[in-house]
Amino acid sequence: MTLQLRGDSASGMFTQGRSTRWAPAGSRFTLLEQTASLDAVSTVLRSPDGLQIVHRVELVAGGALVFRCTVENLSEEPVVIEALSSFCLSAITPFARDDASGRLVLHRMRSAWSAEGRLVSESLEDLHLERSWLGVAGMSERFGQVGSMPVRGWMPFVAVEDRAAGVTWGAQLAWGGSWQLEVARLGDDVALAGGLADREFGHWTKMIAPGQSLTSPDAIVAVVSGGVDELHDALLEAQDGSAGDAPGEEADLPIVVNEWCSSWGNPSHESLVALADRLVGSGVRYLVIDAGWFRPEGEKDWARAHGDWIPNTEQFPSGLKGVADALRERGLIPGLWFELETVGSDSMAYQCVDRLLHRDGVPLTVGSRRFWNLARPEVVDHLVDTAVELLEGAGFGYLKIDYNETIGLGSDHADGLGEGLRQQILGSHRLLRRIQDRMPDLVVENCASGGHRLEPSFVGRTAMTSCSDAHEVVEIPIIAAEVQRVILPRQAQVWAVIHAEDSPDRLTYSLAAGFLGRLCLSGALTDLGEEQWALVRRAIHLYRKTTPILKRGTSRRFGQRGHSWRRPEGWQAVRRLSDDGRRALIVLHSFRNAPNRAEVPLEGGGWSVAGVLRSTGGDVSVASDGVSFEDLVDFEGVVVELIRGC
Repeated sequence: MTLQLRGDSASGMFTQGRSTRWAPAGSRFTLLEQTASLDAVSTVLRSPDGLQIVHRVELVAGGALVFRCTVENLSEEPVVIEALSSFCLSAITPFARDDASGRLVLHRMRSAWSAEGRLVSESLEDLHLERSWLGVAGMSERFGQVGSMPVRGWMPFVAVEDRAAGVTWGAQLAWGGSWQLEVARLGDDVALAGGLADREFGHWTKMIAPGQSLTSPDAIVAVVSGGVDELHDALLEAQDGSAGDAPGEEADLPIVVNEWCSSWGNPSHESLVALADRLVGSGVRYLVIDAGWFRPEGEKDWARAHGDWIPNTEQFPSGLKGVADALRERGLIPGLWFELETVGSDSMAYQCVDRLLHRDGVPLTVGSRRFWNLARPEVVDHLVDTAVELLEGAGFGYLKIDYNETIGLGSDHADGLGEGLRQQILGSHRLLRRIQDRMPDLVVENCASGGHRLEPSFVGRTAMTSCSDAHEVVEIPIIAAEVQRVILPRQAQVWAVIHAEDSPDRLTYSLAAGFLGRLCLSGALTDLGEEQWALVRRAIHLYRKTTPILKRGTSRRFGQRGHSWRRPEGWQAVRRLSDDGRRALIVLHSFRNAPNRAEVPLEGGGWSVAGVLRSTGGDVSVASDGVSFEDLVDFEGVVVELIRGC
């Protein structure tokens, strides 16, 4: 592990400003005790000056391990921590007697708004991480994110693959604030480490008073025989337990309709009832009212008015209860959008400066937003009461929590800006827990400008997570396919926005993308012609048949789509195999300059087609070794359900 304490000497080896990996504090700790069981190992270390480290490793589903580290101050003097890692794996690779030249590859995932989850694989040589000739220079590639949007720039994931040995080590951090990961090397071997962003990287320090302690965020760690796909399988299975804690309504992965791409911020009682009438008997269960239901009177922009949460009486003359009742009468569970953690510049809450975050003594303002101070219990109480009163009073069963700005470096705190940010993230977790304690059957969707909170600590606290803000663009299936690497498909909500002017090819392209996660329909559903609506109904029927495969299974990606996500060429397919190996789902998308034919391999024989969604009429055939898709055209989507005979 890495522990840097204020007042200690720096590690040397030319590492200041680049890494705290070799901080000398750890060298003064000695083993006090170690206990082990079948599913956990706890190691206790102590230093002569009264600090104690408890390092715990727990075995979870799929063979992954959860690492966490606690520092306890048993001395009579306060100490200041400047760096604390959650995990460290060293001695990579044990399969080579030398520095494993040419065989180690670093895997990371870049991320940006509406472009989440690009896998980047680079040799250690390309990263200039070859050891020095004498082994006295500390080499490090440190990366991460600073702020309250943890998936911004990078996803909190890292892996090193030994391609000669066929073994991959990796980790995923479960933290919603500033974090860092690094691959480091001094001699022949390589180390992976990560946790909270430290003083150098994330402006974070923490004073630990006598008798107090600090625990790092969890890190999910795995080592597998295979490559990065097999590693992601193990890390995803570790998330399965928290996904199973969702309300019972989520058991069969219901389909969502969100009206955002129908009204674009101008929902009304009339439009929602018309939409609900269209959905009666369709198999859709959730209908979510997105932003704009609190639009202020006059010319003010709803996007700057959130924070007071006063429903617009012109849009909803019967109130929110009136529209929620109307939706329930039509067999739908109504949902409502909030952005609880921030306030807009046109809201009254924007002026409640004593309850908002500050930086350098002034309210922390980013664009048109400020942030509630969630470290204050009375602020959390206010937000919980506000949300629950509206949701419970009107009869809503679904809550979409959005989050559309980052705090950045952090906020004022006695220990510094980074600790102010850490306390805010812990407050966000408490806010979610408190709402769910009050409304245990509430289905909660985690959204942060789409996918900016695609990490286990937020995903695991909610039933679903928006995988992206990509609504109508062609890269939706690419994003959804890549996001399956870090979040279970049963929790990854994917937009399928459809319009009356869409061709049958375009309709199936959009609908098929929804089969890569949780299908979320939007757009001009009430304007569709009968044939178009019949196609949507076919997709809904097939989706409901295939949800067991989405719920538990493993995914693999195939095809060639070029380097550009915005202008993809070729094709991609995602093959998802059920846990029992008897069912499979293939979702194929073609792009510009699509080939006439594409093949997706299958494991074993005895497969037959149980269902197809395709608009062009092209052939889909099954052979002993795979599925062939004939007569592909540019920008179409195909979904195939397969079963294996007895």
